[in-house]
Amino acid sequence: MKYLVTGTAGFIASRTARMLLEQGHQVVGIDNLNDYYDRRMKLNRLAVIGREAGADPKSIEIIEKQVRSDSEEIPELDFDTPSFTFRQLDIEKKSEVLELFQEYSFDAVLNLAARAGVRYSMENPDIYMMTNAMGTLHIMDGMKDSGVKKMVLASTSSLYAGQEMPFTEDLAVNTPISPYAASKKAAEALAYSYRHLYDLDISVCRYFTVFGPMGRPDMSPFRFVRWIAEGEPLVLFGDGSQSRDFTHVDDIARGTIAALQPTGYEVFNLGGGNNPISLKQLIAWIEEMLGKKAKIEYKPFHKADVMETWADISKAERMLGWKPQEGIREGVQQCVDWYLENRDWLSKVRV
Repeated sequence: MKYLVTGTAGFIASRTARMLLEQGHQVVGIDNLNDYYDRRMKLNRLAVIGREAGADPKSIEIIEKQVRSDSEEIPELDFDTPSFTFRQLDIEKKSEVLELFQEYSFDAVLNLAARAGVRYSMENPDIYMMTNAMGTLHIMDGMKDSGVKKMVLASTSSLYAGQEMPFTEDLAVNTPISPYAASKKAAEALAYSYRHLYDLDISVCRYFTVFGPMGRPDMSPFRFVRWIAEGEPLVLFGDGSQSRDFTHVDDIARGTIAALQPTGYEVFNLGGGNNPISLKQLIAWIEEMLGKKAKIEYKPFHKADVMETWADISKAERMLGWKPQEGIREGVQQCVDWYLENRDWLSKVRV
């Protein structure tokens, strides 16, 4: 099968693309490589995909050298292999998206490109609506015009703010408390309308606090490891009692691929499905694994954050045959190990 994976340099999309390649599929990946967080993280993920896909070793070497430099400049990216092609392309640009669908014949689309981050969405709400809502619309227009019927759409547990736990997919999610959540709600609504109007088959995956090696530097697992390892102040919003349904990126990628099966229009929670883990517990585990104590700098709890998330994942298990396999503590250990193995450049990544 030939799949379009948007946001391929991102944390979740890069792991999903690698799994699809491991399964023998072809992947066309696109990403605008924006500078919301350190581009070296994105280039590193692309280098891993390229190496596994059999890209020119010299090209990979150039990218890896750039990753270990102090610059976030984007080198020339040459990944045209029989199984993997990469394009630097922004889904906000409709004409470029439509041209891509004319050039390739896709079996399905995994639309994992997104502007992420609750707090940053309050500073730049426009770009969140443009990428998360309008970008999704452009992708679906490309599908409609070229006859592609299947899409998996990445969404978020942030939509459940204020609801009773564990969160189920049938809850009314009409009270988003951040522009990020609102933009994802808009994408879901647009997807529903295109299912109705054009008979697209769409699986919406609401992700719950994804973590693992190569994770985003703006999220707590990476930041806590970095700050504790380097003896820097650990910035904690609130008292650390807030908790999350942490979900390993490998489980998320497996669930995303499972959602490629025909569903009509369905929403699926992809979460750990366990009792949530508090940030205090996460910090304690990292302290133990690194053998160092955190220097915590407490900040007021952020009004756009939620106190707790917990997914009911029974629907995904029943309809997709999916359930998480990775242990949370073991996943945290992987994050620590990966950081220490790449400390020479990760210690310089902006957080």
